Amino acid sequence: MKEVFMFIAVLIPVVSGFLIPFIHFPGRRSKQIYTEFFVILTSLLVYLLIFNTPEGTFTFARFTRELSLSLRIDGMSVIFGGLIALLWPLATLYAFEYMTKEENENIFFMFYTMTYGVTLGIAFAKDLLTMYFFYELLTLVTVPLVMHTLTREAILAGRKYLYYSLGGAAFAFIGLVFVITNGTTLNFTYGGVLDKAAVAGKEDLFLLIYVMTFLGFGVKAAICPFNSWLPAASVAPTPVTALLHAVAVVKAGAFAILRITYFSYGTALLNKSWAQHFVITVSLITILYGSIKALKETHFKRRLAYSTISNLSYILFSAALLSPLGLVGALSHLVIHAIMKICSFFCAGAVIHQTGINYIQDLDGLGKKMPGIFSIFTIASLALMGVPGLPGFISKWYIAKAAVNSLDGFAYAGIAVLLISALLTAAYMLSIVIRAFFSEKEFKYPESEASDGRIELKDPSWKMMLPLYIFAILIIVLGVYSEPLINYIYEVSRVI
Repeated sequence: MKEVFMFIAVLIPVVSGFLIPFIHFPGRRSKQIYTEFFVILTSLLVYLLIFNTPEGTFTFARFTRELSLSLRIDGMSVIFGGLIALLWPLATLYAFEYMTKEENENIFFMFYTMTYGVTLGIAFAKDLLTMYFFYELLTLVTVPLVMHTLTREAILAGRKYLYYSLGGAAFAFIGLVFVITNGTTLNFTYGGVLDKAAVAGKEDLFLLIYVMTFLGFGVKAAICPFNSWLPAASVAPTPVTALLHAVAVVKAGAFAILRITYFSYGTALLNKSWAQHFVITVSLITILYGSIKALKETHFKRRLAYSTISNLSYILFSAALLSPLGLVGALSHLVIHAIMKICSFFCAGAVIHQTGINYIQDLDGLGKKMPGIFSIFTIASLALMGVPGLPGFISKWYIAKAAVNSLDGFAYAGIAVLLISALLTAAYMLSIVIRAFFSEKEFKYPESEASDGRIELKDPSWKMMLPLYIFAILIIVLGVYSEPLINYIYEVSRVI
């Protein structure tokens, strides 16, 4: 029975991660081998499931005859689950080197590994109730990661993240209840599951509930005005912020919005309604807000955090176009942005790990000392800008194409916003590259960092560099040969 392996894939990282603090490892190396082994084992199992997809469902908990927690793999699961399984082993390898200068490694890798399993639960959820269950668990296992350093700043950031996430989940829960009581099924079904008879005459109420649900799940996707938790969370170790900003948390929020829009509420109810125009407007405001804040921000990781806020709403804007082509744009940017952003975050983390420097104005001339890191960062920056030949251009092209085909004035405004955001992205990303490589100043430690004890003016070890080289290669390959990915996304999105 192949279906049980879906649950095993979720269970392996949760259980193996939970056991890390209780196992007496003879040394760091043995702990790293243990952790990486189970992460890779999980990823291999995920890809076996992807290429030999079970046709049935696995139910691991049942509350009533209608309500259960069940797993099933469909096209959306393949895209999100495959992305997670690709990135997590590399992120874990990177974390081994990064955490050598941090404390409480056992607790860190406990929650870091468990988060992998919980995120897979979101990807493999058969229905809205199961996705909501894992969505709530995701908050619980990532709060300790945000608060890992236990500084006052980290504790405050963890609290903010927890409060925002719980508030968003409360809004999302209202949407869940409405689908349970007014849907023909809870299962994710392309086109939606709402009973037309139940909706008739109460369309505005259901549109209001959809907007509340959109904003509820949108909290994790860092939509305005519920996004201040994301820059604050940058105080966490870089392996955490990279996954928060690229894969686990923010993409889970975007993925949930795609699910409820296309597979629960359905586009027929939402299309050309005030609710559609509202969520498009909020998404466009968020794109501009994130880009402008990124341009003004001088802290390296927080600048990338604001960039994430902007790029996540590219996905939400495309989703809100309510067309198969809009879903193509959203899914392609979900995948491509994850790879570009985890690459850029890991470059920033490598700089911080090697030098202790956090601010962009202190990077003058550092590219000559760390050429590998800043060369890879340049590739990620050009891709994020949407330079033709790199994958950021491809996903933005499909978003713009969906906007043009929608024949909607709000969507046309979105094209203008995308162009403005691209210019701002060029400014805030390339300014870092120019400082690092082309500044006339020689690199010099700021006085506040001179006695930090972490002065290693060179690229980091292979544990950090190998994942970054792989990410850089993936960016280039996706730029010149994205056809298999886009073709599969077309099938999932049912573009005729």
